[in-house]
Amino acid sequence: MKKANIILGVDPGTQFMGFALLQATNNQSQVLLMDVLKLSHHKDIYHRLEKIHIKITELITLYQPSSFAIEAPFFGKNVQSMLKLGRAQGVAIAAAMQGGLTVTEYSPKKVKQSITGNGNADKDQVWKMLQRVLHIEEKPQYFDATDALAVALCHYYQSTSVLAKQGKGFKDWGDFVAKNPTKLK
Repeated sequence: MKKANIILGVDPGTQFMGFALLQATNNQSQVLLMDVLKLSHHKDIYHRLEKIHIKITELITLYQPSSFAIEAPFFGKNVQSMLKLGRAQGVAIAAAMQGGLTVTEYSPKKVKQSITGNGNADKDQVWKMLQRVLHIEEKPQYFDATDALAVALCHYYQSTSVLAKQGKGFKDWGDFVAKNPTKLK
């Protein structure tokens, strides 16, 4: 029996930070935790950043995840919002690295593509697929939590794919096939 693989997924934010822990053992995955850290009642941005660091550190201590996956910020028009989001992401990454975790970052489009097959899916479509795949009954109050779970599941899919098992370094599927002719039927 393989050791449990626990993935900490994070959807960074300065108002709400979504987080989720996904346990994957023997090709089975289950949600351990999915929630948000509410930061909007803290007026000081530095206090919010401190709260993010504390929460990530606490989750690592309690659940001992083996990997950390975070959603990359999308590029918006509001520079101030982007700076704040980048800081929140940086603090979460620093806490994960301090906890000894390998950090992997995924674009929102990559996450949506991995979960739904459509990189332009909306949040509700992502949620419905998560619900179906992970057998979740109750809809969380905030999509930030489901976004974090989607990041964790995306990481699980990416790390257990045929290409990931073969090692990185394939340019495309053609390169994979050329280097693995026995895999063809």
